[in-house]
Amino acid sequence: MRSVEAQLLHRPPGLAAGEVVRRLGAMQAQDVPAALLAFRARSATLTRQDVEAAWHGREIVRTWGPRGTLHFVHADDLPWLHALTRRATNTLRRLREEGVTGDDLPALIGRALEDQGPLTKAELEERLAGRARGQGVVHLVALAAYHGLAVLGPLRRGKPTYVHAADWLGAPIAPEPDRDRALRELATRYRRAHHPAEPEDLAAWSGLPLGEARAAWSLSAAGPPPAEEKPVVRLAPAFDEYLMGWRSRDPILAAEHARKVFPGGGVLRPVVLVGGVIRGVWGRRGAQVSVEPFDELPGGLLDAEIAAEIAAEVAGEIADVRRFLQ
Repeated sequence: MRSVEAQLLHRPPGLAAGEVVRRLGAMQAQDVPAALLAFRARSATLTRQDVEAAWHGREIVRTWGPRGTLHFVHADDLPWLHALTRRATNTLRRLREEGVTGDDLPALIGRALEDQGPLTKAELEERLAGRARGQGVVHLVALAAYHGLAVLGPLRRGKPTYVHAADWLGAPIAPEPDRDRALRELATRYRRAHHPAEPEDLAAWSGLPLGEARAAWSLSAAGPPPAEEKPVVRLAPAFDEYLMGWRSRDPILAAEHARKVFPGGGVLRPVVLVGGVIRGVWGRRGAQVSVEPFDELPGGLLDAEIAAEIAAEVAGEIADVRRFLQ
């Protein structure tokens, strides 16, 4: 069984937002509201304002990370993670598809971002004066991120912003030059946050070739975390690391329920976790939270007293989601 303790889902006390990110290595953040709720699932005391303060304060940074997808990363970890996860091939292909070409593209986007503070896509498109439009602007920023020149700033009225790394962090992001050191750090962080796991899981999570993942694995070591005595109940958000961090979800999701969690079109629904297993899905409109169990929680497998306790835990989770959102 996957360890909810390694993923901090037992909610150890006293963790600030930056420490949560550091302990997990990186946190999926393509969907910002879901990413914020991932902090709630791991802390009984953090508020949305606490997480946003760490983001606005540059302690945690939203940028392209493992698998080339957007993640929150601790600012101190950017050099070694950047060295291992940056990719340009797909970005260059997408730029060509958008008609954005030229030998000056990194310098072009660097100049457009420099000394401007966070810019929305529309503002950046205006500064690019016709060289890129629409998604071409986003892929151009991704190219700048590959060169350590850009990260994402905080949302502005719900829209993403993009900012020069030197303006936001004080200097461009320089990749860790010692690749073995970076591989060791990556595998050590991964193994602490993902137990049990194998090199194949690390490759799937990081986007590294399997050979490099195995090399990283051999450079690292991590023991299992202590286990909780009673099953942990959590409402985990869409794209939570507990679902995204391994190559397979089979150990935590019965095949007959997979379509309820992954209905298609890139959608991944928020899930109800009981003892580390997905027992249902949930959703919200504003602060209104609804839970849809697959069966009677916890699936008719436990006695009535424990079932009542789990139902109470679910109710407590619903109340805590409201607390966090408000």
